[in-house]
Amino acid sequence: MAEMTYRTALVTGASSGLGRGLALWLAKHGVRVFATGRRLSHLQALAAEAQAAGAAVEPVVMDVSAVEPSQERIRAIDAECGGLDLVVANAGIGGPTHGKRMDWERTRSIIDTNVTGAAATLCAVLPQMVERRRGHVVGVSSLAGMRGLAGHAAYSASKAFVATFLESLRVDLKGTGVQVTCVYPGFVKSELTAKNTFPMPFLMETEDAVERMGRAIFAGAAEVSFPWQLAAPMRVLKVMPNPLFDATARRLK
Repeated sequence: MAEMTYRTALVTGASSGLGRGLALWLAKHGVRVFATGRRLSHLQALAAEAQAAGAAVEPVVMDVSAVEPSQERIRAIDAECGGLDLVVANAGIGGPTHGKRMDWERTRSIIDTNVTGAAATLCAVLPQMVERRRGHVVGVSSLAGMRGLAGHAAYSASKAFVATFLESLRVDLKGTGVQVTCVYPGFVKSELTAKNTFPMPFLMETEDAVERMGRAIFAGAAEVSFPWQLAAPMRVLKVMPNPLFDATARRLK
C-alpha cells in the first residue's frame, strides 16, 4: 500500500495527555487538525501553542459519550474540510471498578466513553472513507486491555473492545484504501495517570509516547505498543493459562 499524505485529521480527547500531544505533533507535521474535547479553554491553549509554532489546530468542543451530536459534528467537519484523512479515537477515562466494590455508575461512564464513544468516533465517517478509497482510522487501546486486570474490570474490558473492534475493521477494510491502526500504550504521564495510587512501571514521558504513535500512524502500522519493557510481559500474560494468570494477577494487584 502506498504511504498516505495526510492533509486533515480529527483527534478526540485532545484537551490533555496523549490526545493533546498527538494533535500538536500532527499539526507540526503540516496536518490541519481538528482537536476535540470537553474543555474549550484547554483546546484554545493548544490552538495557541500550535499557532505559535506555525501550525494549525482548530478547537472543537465535543463529548464523545454524546453519540449522535458527536457523529453529526464529525460528519460536518468531514464535509467542510473536503474529507478527513485521519480519525483518531483517543478520548478515554479510567478508574477502579473492583468486583467486590462494584460501582455501576463509574462502570457505565467508562463504557459510554471508552466503548460507545470510541466506536461512534471510528464509524462516523468510515463509509465516506471507503467510498473515497482513502483514509485512516486509529484507536487508542491499552496494554491493560490484553488481560482483565484486577480491580479494573471496566477499563480493561473497554480497551479490549477497542482492540478487537479495530482488528475486525482491519480485516474488513483490506484493499479499500482505508488503513487501520491500534495503539497499545502502557503508563504515560497524563492527567489520567496522575490520579493513580499504584506503582506505574516504565512510566513514559508524553512526548516520547506521542512520537512513537505519530511515526506508527504515518507508517501505516497495524499495531504499535510501548514501552517494550511492559509490552513484552503483557503479551506473555495474554497467552498464559487462566489458573496461572489468575494467581499472577492477584499478586500483581
